[in-house]
Amino acid sequence: MGGSHLVTGIGQLVTCAGPDGDLPVSERAVPAEQRLGVRERAAVVVEDGLVAWVGPASAAPATDEVTDVGGRAVVPGFVDSHSHLVYAGDRSAEFTARMAGEPYDGGGIGVSVAATRAASDDELRRLLAARVAEARALGTTTLEVKGGYGLTVEDEARALRLAREVTPETTFLGAHVVPPEAREDRAGYLRLVTGPMLAACAPHARWVDVFCEPNSPHAFTGEEARVVLEAGRDAGLGLRVHGNQLGPGPGARLAVELGAASVDHCTFLDDADVAALADAADVTVATLLPGVEFSTRMPYPDARRLLDAGVSVALASDCNPGTCNTASMPFVVALAVRELRMTAAEALVAATVGGARALRRDDVGRVAVGARADLVVLEAPGHEHLAYRPGMPIARALDLG
Repeated sequence: MGGSHLVTGIGQLVTCAGPDGDLPVSERAVPAEQRLGVRERAAVVVEDGLVAWVGPASAAPATDEVTDVGGRAVVPGFVDSHSHLVYAGDRSAEFTARMAGEPYDGGGIGVSVAATRAASDDELRRLLAARVAEARALGTTTLEVKGGYGLTVEDEARALRLAREVTPETTFLGAHVVPPEAREDRAGYLRLVTGPMLAACAPHARWVDVFCEPNSPHAFTGEEARVVLEAGRDAGLGLRVHGNQLGPGPGARLAVELGAASVDHCTFLDDADVAALADAADVTVATLLPGVEFSTRMPYPDARRLLDAGVSVALASDCNPGTCNTASMPFVVALAVRELRMTAAEALVAATVGGARALRRDDVGRVAVGARADLVVLEAPGHEHLAYRPGMPIARALDLG
């Protein structure tokens, strides 16, 4: 992107950078309403893909190009810090069965594994590109993408190579579930994950993740998860954890103990889990995925309890073929306000700044000088419409190229 570009005619600009426009992502002490940094009749100047100036439209400098958004609201691009987009196949029958009362236990992942293994590189690349385009059309400008649907050395490495084509935020998830062919030798599969599979995948990954869920026979115990995370850390990867999704478990406290960037789901937390997450709020983010609960009819996580305790909270889509087949962050924001008891301001901050914290990024999630110029235009006068108009396509990433 060359030259300078003025985005003007912004009725309401939400910077998520505080009242002075320079609040870093890492600063948590400022309440969400203040962090929003709302400006009326504002403008933004973009140079070389970065924000160069923010201020009143009446004081905007001259630029090479101008885009007028006609009084619409503008917010930072959503930072979706948890998604599973490299897969083939369809699990709508499983969703239908769950809606009829069948419980979820993680077993359906094997269906996606079989379809993904059978798909060609070109087919997976095409499916991935379409899913990324869907997310961007709904305002997501930063995506984390996991593997986890190959579960062989070759298929996991392939998934991450493809994911790296669309995002730098790639996550090795060989420890998603134990595949059917390895269920009689869990220890052998763990050795594969932490040995040859990790070696093949680490060059294409920034993160390592594990489905730490003793309540599922397909996932991993706390001790198994520790082995995976420590091996990933030794290979130079940052740590992420699927934890406390199906019932109480060790995931949240393991994430805190090992200094993971995030623990995701956090549906079943006891008081000790919440206290540990609050104490570690500058390091470990609790990433909530309410689209999963919507799609599985399980209890929603208690965001109000976490926020009131001082836990750092993010919202993400967990877009995946089995338990949440949507990448719509506006839908996630609406669910957070309606079902997780978050305010509109808290939900927007969690979907932008929270996701940036979960990825340990300071260049996304806010509209501030020096940050990436990831702007989302709303077909609405204010950010509250994200929750006020659920299901409507009111958010779109602004393309200035």
